[in-house]
Amino acid sequence: MIRVRRIAHADFDTPDLERQVDYYTEILGLTLVAKEKDAAYLANTNDHHSVVLRRASEARCVRLAFQTAPDADLAAFKKQVESHGIKVESKKDPEPTIPEMLTFEDTKGTIMEVFREREPVAQRFGEKGIVPLKLGHVAFNVVDVKKASDFYCDVLGFRVSDWMADFFVFLRCSPDHHTINLVDSKRSKMHHIAFELRNWGHLQTACDFLATKGYPLIWGPGRHGIGHNLFAYHRNPDGQIVELFAELDRINDEDLGYFEPRPWHKDRPQKPKVWAKDPSASNIWGIMPPADFLD
Repeated sequence: MIRVRRIAHADFDTPDLERQVDYYTEILGLTLVAKEKDAAYLANTNDHHSVVLRRASEARCVRLAFQTAPDADLAAFKKQVESHGIKVESKKDPEPTIPEMLTFEDTKGTIMEVFREREPVAQRFGEKGIVPLKLGHVAFNVVDVKKASDFYCDVLGFRVSDWMADFFVFLRCSPDHHTINLVDSKRSKMHHIAFELRNWGHLQTACDFLATKGYPLIWGPGRHGIGHNLFAYHRNPDGQIVELFAELDRINDEDLGYFEPRPWHKDRPQKPKVWAKDPSASNIWGIMPPADFLD
């Protein structure tokens, strides 16, 4: 099976393009690398863009892009996707630095963009704002969590890291504990986008910075049980939840099948499992999210 190896970028519609560009550059600390009349491309590092913003009538996550191994056969990957009865479109030079891409929809209507290689960009980390290390993961509310989970595993080659009971799944396509989160809900929508910070010190200064800029936390700081990452959540100007995290669990050797040991693990070794619906699964430190957090 040909698997995707990492998340490359997320693509958003926004009713106020300028305001969102200001947030991603001045607050989050990404770099504006290209701008068109109705679109903006923002970089973290290495990639030409980690976030794409497009002017539209409502705020929503429209597309997610994933990269395969450099030697993967895109034609074979296309047949792999089509074998599931999914319509796939091939595109040439669809976005800056990406010469070839396949696009298709997942079970909730989000467009998947899969490419093999992109032109390298010697992009430096930003010098203002929070400046995360990378785009880490995107979480969605979905109407049928099992169906959506099967899509990511069977079509894109994701692996299950953990479940919370039978309603919340964490999926990985790289050594990171999760790249996609899916929670069972009454409607499908993006729940949050997450960016990785360096460490606890970086998270602390980020929270202080957000406070001075008028972005209060809605949950955190804390340490999740599932994934064991430090976290803090706030909302961007479009009302979308943004997570900043550090110290996420990693499986560096898939054959061994357990997460790299950490002092806060209760299981030794810590392997993928089904967690009970228990407060410690959400936050080892004990503070629970707002009542409407998963709505």
